[in-house]
Amino acid sequence: MDPITVWTWSLVGGGLILLIVTALLLAILATARRIDRHAAEIWKAGKNIAGNTVSIWMLNRTNQIAREILTTAQSIDATIASLADKLAQGRAP
Repeated sequence: MDPITVWTWSLVGGGLILLIVTALLLAILATARRIDRHAAEIWKAGKNIAGNTVSIWMLNRTNQIAREILTTAQSIDATIASLADKLAQGRAP
């Protein structure tokens, strides 16, 4: 083979390799963009879930406070009942 033929085949081979590498890089870029788009959708869904479930935590806290209020109200009720009994006994002849 003469040098010109060797150079020609080398340039053709190099060009083919360059085309293959370019195609692979474009495929990687397209895949990365698709992954980024899906990640953004997952992030948005996660924020929506967090926004929709925050009320569950607040409801749990409301239940705790309601139990505390009930305990206090029962204590007040018992105290008032005791006072009413004592007042009733004091007025009895």
